[in-house]
Amino acid sequence: MKLLNEILGTKYPIIQGGMANIATGEFAAACSNAGALGLIAAGGLRSGEALREEIRRCRALTDAPFGVNIMLMHPLADEFAQIVIDEQVPVVTTGAGSPGKYVPAWKTAGVKVIPVVAAPVLAQHLAKCGVDAIIAEGTESGGHVGEMTTMALVPQVADAVDLPVIAAGGIADGRQMAAALALGACGIQVGTCLLTSEECPIHENYKAALLKAKGSDTVVTGRSAGAPVRVLKNRMSREYLRMEKEGVDKMELEKLTLGSLRRAVLEGDAANGSLMTGQVCGMLTEVRPVAAIFDSLMEGSRAVIAALQAE
Repeated sequence: MKLLNEILGTKYPIIQGGMANIATGEFAAACSNAGALGLIAAGGLRSGEALREEIRRCRALTDAPFGVNIMLMHPLADEFAQIVIDEQVPVVTTGAGSPGKYVPAWKTAGVKVIPVVAAPVLAQHLAKCGVDAIIAEGTESGGHVGEMTTMALVPQVADAVDLPVIAAGGIADGRQMAAALALGACGIQVGTCLLTSEECPIHENYKAALLKAKGSDTVVTGRSAGAPVRVLKNRMSREYLRMEKEGVDKMELEKLTLGSLRRAVLEGDAANGSLMTGQVCGMLTEVRPVAAIFDSLMEGSRAVIAALQAE
Protein backbone atom coordinates (compact mmCIF):
# COMPACT_ATOMS: atom_id res chain seq x y z
CA MET A 1 0.00 0.00 0.00
CA LYS A 2 1.29 3.45 -0.94
CA LEU A 3 1.42 5.90 1.91
CA LEU A 4 -0.33 9.23 1.48
CA ASN A 5 2.91 11.21 1.16
CA GLU A 6 3.83 9.13 -1.90
CA ILE A 7 0.45 9.95 -3.47
CA LEU A 8 0.55 13.67 -2.70
CA GLY A 9 4.27 14.37 -2.92
CA THR A 10 4.45 15.61 0.68
CA LYS A 11 7.05 14.81 3.34
CA TYR A 12 4.54 13.23 5.72
CA PRO A 13 1.31 11.23 5.15
CA ILE A 14 -0.71 13.97 6.81
CA ILE A 15 -3.38 16.41 5.61
CA GLN A 16 -4.24 19.56 7.55
CA GLY A 17 -8.02 19.76 7.91
CA GLY A 18 -9.86 22.42 5.89
CA MET A 19 -11.39 24.30 8.82
CA ALA A 20 -13.66 27.16 7.72
CA ASN A 21 -12.56 30.65 8.83
CA ILE A 22 -9.34 29.11 10.18
CA ALA A 23 -7.52 27.43 7.28
CA THR A 24 -6.21 30.52 5.49
CA GLY A 25 -3.66 30.56 2.70
CA GLU A 26 -0.99 31.54 5.19
CA PHE A 27 -1.86 28.73 7.61
CA ALA A 28 -2.03 26.19 4.77
CA ALA A 29 1.42 27.28 3.60
CA ALA A 30 2.82 26.87 7.12
CA CYS A 31 1.44 23.33 7.28
CA SER A 32 2.77 22.48 3.81
CA ASN A 33 6.20 23.86 4.71
CA ALA A 34 6.15 21.67 7.83
CA GLY A 35 5.67 18.51 5.77
CA ALA A 36 1.89 17.98 5.56
CA LEU A 37 -0.60 18.90 2.83
CA GLY A 38 -1.91 22.31 3.82
CA LEU A 39 -5.51 23.09 2.90
CA ILE A 40 -7.23 26.42 2.28
CA ALA A 41 -10.84 26.33 3.48
CA ALA A 42 -13.25 27.92 1.01
CA GLY A 43 -16.14 27.38 3.44
CA GLY A 44 -15.83 30.71 5.24
CA LEU A 45 -15.11 32.79 2.15
CA ARG A 46 -17.70 35.10 0.64
CA SER A 47 -16.40 35.56 -2.90
CA GLY A 48 -14.43 33.80 -5.58
CA GLU A 49 -11.89 36.59 -5.50
CA ALA A 50 -11.28 35.95 -1.81
CA LEU A 51 -10.45 32.32 -2.58
CA ARG A 52 -8.19 33.35 -5.44
CA GLU A 53 -6.31 35.69 -3.08
CA GLU A 54 -5.85 32.95 -0.47
CA ILE A 55 -4.52 30.54 -3.10
CA ARG A 56 -2.04 33.10 -4.39
CA ARG A 57 -1.00 33.98 -0.85
CA CYS A 58 -0.35 30.30 -0.13
CA ARG A 59 1.61 29.81 -3.33
CA ALA A 60 3.78 32.84 -2.52
CA LEU A 61 4.70 31.30 0.83
CA THR A 62 5.39 27.67 -0.12
CA ASP A 63 6.81 25.58 -2.94
CA ALA A 64 5.27 22.43 -1.41
CA PRO A 65 1.96 20.86 -2.49
CA PHE A 66 -1.24 22.35 -1.02
CA GLY A 67 -4.95 22.06 -1.64
CA VAL A 68 -8.37 23.66 -1.28
CA ASN A 69 -11.34 22.35 0.68
CA ILE A 70 -14.77 23.10 -0.80
CA MET A 71 -18.03 22.58 1.07
CA LEU A 72 -20.33 21.66 -1.79
CA MET A 73 -23.41 23.26 -0.18
CA HIS A 74 -21.68 26.65 -0.43
CA PRO A 75 -23.60 28.95 -2.81
CA LEU A 76 -20.34 29.72 -4.63
CA ALA A 77 -19.26 26.08 -5.03
CA ASP A 78 -19.43 26.25 -8.85
CA GLU A 79 -17.24 29.34 -8.93
CA PHE A 80 -14.80 27.87 -6.40
CA ALA A 81 -14.54 24.70 -8.48
CA GLN A 82 -13.51 26.70 -11.56
CA ILE A 83 -11.02 28.83 -9.61
CA VAL A 84 -9.27 25.65 -8.46
CA ILE A 85 -8.71 24.83 -12.14
CA ASP A 86 -7.73 28.37 -13.13
CA GLU A 87 -5.19 28.62 -10.31
CA GLN A 88 -3.81 25.11 -10.95
CA VAL A 89 -4.40 23.88 -7.40
CA PRO A 90 -3.05 20.30 -7.17
CA VAL A 91 -5.53 18.84 -4.65
CA VAL A 92 -9.18 19.41 -3.71
CA THR A 93 -10.98 17.91 -0.73
CA THR A 94 -14.76 18.18 -0.55
CA GLY A 95 -17.52 17.87 2.01
CA ALA A 96 -21.30 18.21 2.32
CA GLY A 97 -22.30 16.50 -0.92
CA SER A 98 -21.02 14.72 -4.00
CA PRO A 99 -18.30 16.33 -6.15
CA GLY A 100 -19.37 14.16 -9.10
CA LYS A 101 -20.30 17.01 -11.46
CA TYR A 102 -16.90 18.65 -10.97
CA VAL A 103 -14.70 15.55 -11.18
CA PRO A 104 -14.31 15.34 -15.00
CA ALA A 105 -13.10 18.94 -15.30
CA TRP A 106 -10.87 18.63 -12.24
CA LYS A 107 -9.32 15.40 -13.53
CA THR A 108 -8.71 16.95 -16.96
CA ALA A 109 -6.88 19.76 -15.15
CA GLY A 110 -4.77 17.25 -13.21
CA VAL A 111 -6.39 17.94 -9.84
CA LYS A 112 -6.48 15.13 -7.27
CA VAL A 113 -9.99 14.86 -5.80
CA ILE A 114 -10.47 13.58 -2.24
CA PRO A 115 -13.96 13.76 -0.71
CA VAL A 116 -14.70 13.44 3.01
CA VAL A 117 -17.25 10.78 3.99
CA ALA A 118 -18.93 9.73 7.23
CA ALA A 119 -20.30 6.37 6.04
CA PRO A 120 -19.06 3.44 3.88
CA VAL A 121 -22.05 3.61 1.52
CA LEU A 122 -21.17 7.18 0.57
CA ALA A 123 -17.57 6.13 -0.07
CA GLN A 124 -18.82 3.45 -2.49
CA HIS A 125 -20.98 5.99 -4.30
CA LEU A 126 -18.17 8.52 -4.65
CA ALA A 127 -15.65 5.91 -5.77
CA LYS A 128 -17.77 5.49 -8.92
CA CYS A 129 -17.28 9.20 -9.70
CA GLY A 130 -13.57 8.71 -10.31
CA VAL A 131 -12.18 10.34 -7.17
CA ASP A 132 -8.57 9.64 -6.19
CA ALA A 133 -8.92 8.81 -2.49
CA ILE A 134 -11.40 8.99 0.39
CA ILE A 135 -11.14 10.75 3.75
CA ALA A 136 -13.09 8.70 6.31
CA GLU A 137 -13.94 11.09 9.13
CA GLY A 138 -15.31 9.75 12.39
CA THR A 139 -17.73 11.49 14.74
CA GLU A 140 -14.90 12.27 17.20
CA SER A 141 -13.89 15.16 14.95
CA GLY A 142 -14.74 18.81 15.48
CA GLY A 143 -17.24 20.74 13.39
CA HIS A 144 -19.79 18.93 11.21
CA VAL A 145 -19.93 15.25 12.13
CA GLY A 146 -21.55 11.96 11.17
CA GLU A 147 -22.53 9.12 13.49
CA MET A 148 -19.85 6.46 13.01
CA THR A 149 -16.66 6.47 15.07
CA THR A 150 -13.27 6.47 13.36
CA MET A 151 -12.51 3.00 14.75
CA ALA A 152 -15.64 1.58 13.08
CA LEU A 153 -15.63 3.75 9.96
CA VAL A 154 -12.08 3.50 8.59
CA PRO A 155 -11.84 -0.31 8.17
CA GLN A 156 -15.33 -0.48 6.66
CA VAL A 157 -14.48 2.23 4.13
CA ALA A 158 -11.16 0.51 3.39
CA ASP A 159 -13.08 -2.71 2.68
CA ALA A 160 -15.76 -0.95 0.65
CA VAL A 161 -13.56 0.84 -1.91
CA ASP A 162 -10.44 0.06 -3.92
CA LEU A 163 -8.98 3.49 -3.22
CA PRO A 164 -6.52 4.98 -0.72
CA VAL A 165 -8.29 5.84 2.54
CA ILE A 166 -7.25 8.66 4.85
CA ALA A 167 -8.39 8.50 8.49
CA ALA A 168 -9.72 11.59 10.26
CA GLY A 169 -11.36 12.27 13.60
CA GLY A 170 -9.81 11.64 17.01
CA ILE A 171 -6.16 11.78 15.95
CA ALA A 172 -3.77 13.95 17.96
CA ASP A 173 -0.72 11.83 18.71
CA GLY A 174 1.41 8.99 17.39
CA ARG A 175 -0.64 6.26 19.07
CA GLN A 176 -3.75 7.33 17.21
CA MET A 177 -1.85 7.74 13.94
CA ALA A 178 -0.44 4.20 14.28
CA ALA A 179 -3.95 2.92 15.01
CA ALA A 180 -5.28 4.64 11.87
CA LEU A 181 -2.63 2.94 9.75
CA ALA A 182 -3.47 -0.40 11.39
CA LEU A 183 -7.13 0.12 10.43
CA GLY A 184 -6.19 0.32 6.75
CA ALA A 185 -5.57 4.03 6.25
CA CYS A 186 -2.67 5.27 4.13
CA GLY A 187 -2.43 8.48 6.10
CA ILE A 188 -4.33 10.86 8.34
CA GLN A 189 -6.08 14.21 8.36
CA VAL A 190 -5.85 16.29 11.54
CA GLY A 191 -7.53 19.50 12.63
CA THR A 192 -8.12 19.85 16.36
CA CYS A 193 -4.50 19.23 17.33
CA LEU A 194 -3.46 22.11 15.04
CA LEU A 195 -5.76 24.66 16.68
CA THR A 196 -3.24 25.26 19.45
CA SER A 197 -0.31 25.66 17.06
CA GLU A 198 1.64 28.91 16.99
CA GLU A 199 0.68 29.49 13.37
CA CYS A 200 -3.07 28.84 13.77
CA PRO A 201 -4.88 32.18 13.29
CA ILE A 202 -7.68 31.63 15.82
CA HIS A 203 -8.07 34.13 18.68
CA GLU A 204 -5.99 33.56 21.82
CA ASN A 205 -9.21 33.14 23.86
CA TYR A 206 -10.17 30.20 21.63
CA LYS A 207 -6.75 28.62 22.18
CA ALA A 208 -6.96 29.20 25.93
CA ALA A 209 -10.36 27.49 26.09
CA LEU A 210 -8.98 24.47 24.24
CA LEU A 211 -5.96 24.21 26.54
CA LYS A 212 -8.29 24.13 29.56
CA ALA A 213 -10.67 21.58 28.01
CA LYS A 214 -11.01 17.95 29.04
CA GLY A 215 -11.95 15.14 26.67
CA SER A 216 -15.55 15.15 27.90
CA ASP A 217 -15.98 18.89 27.30
CA THR A 218 -17.41 18.68 23.78
CA VAL A 219 -21.03 18.37 22.79
CA VAL A 220 -22.90 17.88 19.52
CA THR A 221 -25.48 20.53 18.65
CA GLY A 222 -27.86 20.60 15.70
CA ARG A 223 -28.98 16.97 15.61
CA SER A 224 -32.64 18.04 15.53
CA ALA A 225 -31.95 20.27 12.53
CA GLY A 226 -30.08 17.51 10.66
CA ALA A 227 -26.79 19.41 10.89
CA PRO A 228 -24.84 17.99 13.85
CA VAL A 229 -21.78 20.01 14.87
CA ARG A 230 -19.26 19.14 17.60
CA VAL A 231 -18.21 22.14 19.68
CA LEU A 232 -16.76 22.92 23.07
CA LYS A 233 -19.32 23.30 25.85
CA ASN A 234 -20.01 26.96 26.60
CA ARG A 235 -22.94 29.32 27.17
CA MET A 236 -24.01 29.24 23.52
CA SER A 237 -23.92 25.47 23.12
CA ARG A 238 -25.80 24.91 26.40
CA GLU A 239 -28.49 27.37 25.34
CA TYR A 240 -28.71 25.69 21.92
CA LEU A 241 -29.19 22.26 23.49
CA ARG A 242 -31.85 23.64 25.86
CA MET A 243 -33.73 25.14 22.91
CA GLU A 244 -33.39 21.89 20.93
CA LYS A 245 -34.82 19.91 23.84
CA GLU A 246 -37.79 22.26 23.99
CA GLY A 247 -38.42 21.80 20.27
CA VAL A 248 -37.69 25.41 19.31
CA ASP A 249 -38.14 26.21 15.62
CA LYS A 250 -35.15 25.56 13.35
CA MET A 251 -35.05 29.22 12.27
CA GLU A 252 -34.66 30.33 15.90
CA LEU A 253 -31.83 27.85 16.38
CA GLU A 254 -30.08 29.23 13.30
CA LYS A 255 -30.37 32.77 14.68
CA LEU A 256 -28.50 31.67 17.80
CA THR A 257 -25.58 30.24 15.82
CA LEU A 258 -25.46 32.79 12.99
CA GLY A 259 -21.89 34.06 12.76
CA SER A 260 -20.89 32.14 15.88
CA LEU A 261 -17.78 30.55 14.37
CA ARG A 262 -16.46 33.92 13.25
CA ARG A 263 -17.19 35.32 16.73
CA ALA A 264 -15.01 32.59 18.21
CA VAL A 265 -12.20 32.70 15.64
CA LEU A 266 -11.91 36.44 15.05
CA GLU A 267 -13.38 38.10 18.14
CA GLY A 268 -12.40 35.55 20.78
CA ASP A 269 -15.94 35.25 22.20
CA ALA A 270 -15.43 32.01 24.11
CA ALA A 271 -18.85 32.21 25.77
CA ASN A 272 -21.10 32.81 22.76
CA GLY A 273 -18.91 31.72 19.87
CA SER A 274 -18.88 28.30 18.23
CA LEU A 275 -15.65 26.72 19.51
CA MET A 276 -15.49 23.84 17.06
CA THR A 277 -13.21 21.08 18.31
CA GLY A 278 -12.91 17.31 18.39
CA GLN A 279 -12.86 14.97 21.37
CA VAL A 280 -9.04 15.01 21.42
CA CYS A 281 -9.23 18.54 22.86
CA GLY A 282 -8.32 16.99 26.21
CA MET A 283 -4.91 16.09 24.74
CA LEU A 284 -4.02 19.70 23.94
CA THR A 285 -1.60 20.86 26.63
CA GLU A 286 0.63 23.49 25.02
CA VAL A 287 1.06 25.84 22.08
CA ARG A 288 3.66 24.47 19.64
CA PRO A 289 4.79 25.14 16.07
CA VAL A 290 2.97 23.06 13.45
CA ALA A 291 6.32 21.48 12.52
CA ALA A 292 6.68 20.17 16.09
CA ILE A 293 3.15 18.75 15.99
CA PHE A 294 3.73 16.90 12.72
CA ASP A 295 7.14 15.65 13.83
CA SER A 296 5.64 14.37 17.08
CA LEU A 297 2.87 12.54 15.22
CA MET A 298 5.40 10.84 12.95
CA GLU A 299 7.92 9.97 15.64
CA GLY A 300 5.23 8.73 17.98
CA SER A 301 3.61 6.50 15.38
CA ARG A 302 6.96 5.02 14.34
CA ALA A 303 7.77 4.26 17.99
CA VAL A 304 4.43 2.53 18.53
CA ILE A 305 4.77 0.45 15.36
CA ALA A 306 8.36 -0.50 16.21
CA ALA A 307 7.33 -1.55 19.73
CA LEU A 308 4.52 -3.71 18.39
CA GLN A 309 6.81 -5.35 15.83
CA ALA A 310 9.36 -6.10 18.55
CA GLU A 311 6.88 -8.04 20.69
